[in-house]
Amino acid sequence: MKRREFISLLGGAAAWPLAARAQQAAMPVIGFMSTRSPEDSTYLLAAFRRSLAEGGFVEGQNVAIEFRWARGAYDRLPEMAADLVSRGVNVLTAVGGDPSARAAKRATSTIPIIFGMSSDPVAAGLVKSFNLPGSNATGVFSLTSLMEPKRLGLLRELVPGVQLVGVLLNSNFPPAAQQLREIEEAARTIGQRIVVAKASTDDELDAAFVAFVRERADALLVAADPYFDVRRDQIIGFAEQQRLPAIYQFREYVLAGGLLSYGISLTELYRQYGVYTAKILKGVRPADLPVETVSKFELLINLKTARALGVKISDNLLSLADEVIE
Repeated sequence: MKRREFISLLGGAAAWPLAARAQQAAMPVIGFMSTRSPEDSTYLLAAFRRSLAEGGFVEGQNVAIEFRWARGAYDRLPEMAADLVSRGVNVLTAVGGDPSARAAKRATSTIPIIFGMSSDPVAAGLVKSFNLPGSNATGVFSLTSLMEPKRLGLLRELVPGVQLVGVLLNSNFPPAAQQLREIEEAARTIGQRIVVAKASTDDELDAAFVAFVRERADALLVAADPYFDVRRDQIIGFAEQQRLPAIYQFREYVLAGGLLSYGISLTELYRQYGVYTAKILKGVRPADLPVETVSKFELLINLKTARALGVKISDNLLSLADEVIE
């Protein structure tokens, strides 16, 4: 082999890793931040990845994902959002409710944001309107934190003679003040006594359990909140131990042994996150993507738990149920 040919060949070989690195660097990156934990989000990530793939993006092939998990600690979210912004991600998918969405919006006004909100994103200042967001953010409005009066009504129908309902609320959750107002108003309307305990940490959650026992609550309403989702097993275990009929926001509680849930499908929510994230990666502007509203709610009942608690489910409630767990 001639010297010039050898040098040319050597130069080409040396360039291969550089080309590979350049191609890798060009791969778009999704910054995925959540209030939840990875352990209880496996099936949700599967739904997210499926819809991403349907939109033309497969993790590890033509898109990378940087994950950040707050595990219910909302004070970690601003740092997580700032870190992802500093890494220059192409889109921030901020899920797990209002705290994640708000932290992402505070961190950047330029990087596209896909959010999940359970309270009004217009009132929160994330978008200008549902149809024309007009900013770097858009996403899905789930309405779940606005359903507390409905859940209280369902709990009353479940146990009509209940004397005192314990309400578990997270005061650090942005919609908490509105949740409390609506629960109190609904309770006054139907003449229901309630006792409210607030928890945003594990110590406060333990204190809330003690308060419910001390006040002799007869039933439990767990307000919609991502922190409670992460502590789901502890809350269900408390209700079981104290023999308290309880209602929750998501079906996952009932599948894990909770008695009653009324809320949206989380799987459908994460599917929509994937749809919108793929559209952003294809060049669609968030300002042009209308905020989607999830308006389908489902009622689940766990009959096994009802029998263990000695609770008789009325025929009317059974007829309203979308799914009954035997």
